This record gives sequence, C-alpha cells and structure tokens, in this order.
Amino acid sequence: MKLRSELPSLEGITEWVNGTIDRDELQGKPLLVHFWAVSCYMCKDGLPTLNEWRDRFGEQYGLRLIGVHMPRSEKDTDIEEAKKTIAQYELKHPVGIDNEHNVTDAFQNEFVPAYYLFDAQGQMRFYGAGEKALGMVEQRIHKILGPKEEA
Repeated sequence: MKLRSELPSLEGITEWVNGTIDRDELQGKPLLVHFWAVSCYMCKDGLPTLNEWRDRFGEQYGLRLIGVHMPRSEKDTDIEEAKKTIAQYELKHPVGIDNEHNVTDAFQNEFVPAYYLFDAQGQMRFYGAGEKALGMVEQRIHKILGPKEEA
C-alpha cells in the first residue's frame, strides 16, 4: 500500500473477537490497524504498549485500534490459541482472526508486527513493520493527529 491509500476492505475475517468492525462505522475517526501472530514473540512484546495507546489516544484523539491476527504457519490458524492470547494480553479492542489472509491481502501486508495508521479521512498516513516500527508509531500518531498532550 502507498501513503494516502484508502482504508482497504475488512471483509473476509475468519472470526472477530471483541466485536465486529464495519468500515462505515470508522468514518471520521483515526485508526491504527495492527497485524500480529501468536507465534511472533516481538508481536506479543508490543501488545501492552498497544493497549496503552488504545486507551490514551482513544481518549486524546478518538483513535480506534483494530488488531488483525495474521497466521504465519498452520499452527497459527488455531482460533482457540489466538483467543487465549487475546485474553492473556487483555486486548479489549476488536481483533480479526484472518486465517484466509483476506484482510492481510487487501492491505498487501507481508510482515508481523505491522502498523498502519489512517487519519480521520480514512487515508493511510504511516506504515511500519518489524522490531523498530513500534518505536515510530507513537511519534507518527502525534505528528499526524495532533500535538502531544502536556503532562
């Protein structure tokens, strides 16, 4: 995907956890889409940070967070294992289990973890993947959505 691309389809998720998401309900709200897998230790390390952002930036900017579980192996397609990990890491935002890679393909995503930040107009403003991407996401959230709040 290129910068300024529109939010791709979220159709074809195998199963939603913590509620379903429809693109129409995201209109006018910034969105962070996070791709991860249960077999990715780097992904799991970043989940507490995502929970913090969901709460803090949800309040500050109205940012919505959606997780997409992208299996990297046959073992990763175990829906119960994905649900167990979602519960273990207290992911309260909607998480789509994408066993058929429908959403993964719509995003042209190849990596976990991967982060796609969309502005309130539904245009992609940042993409990052891998170990260093997590450190860049918060900076981009402030740059794209507004100044950092004063402590």
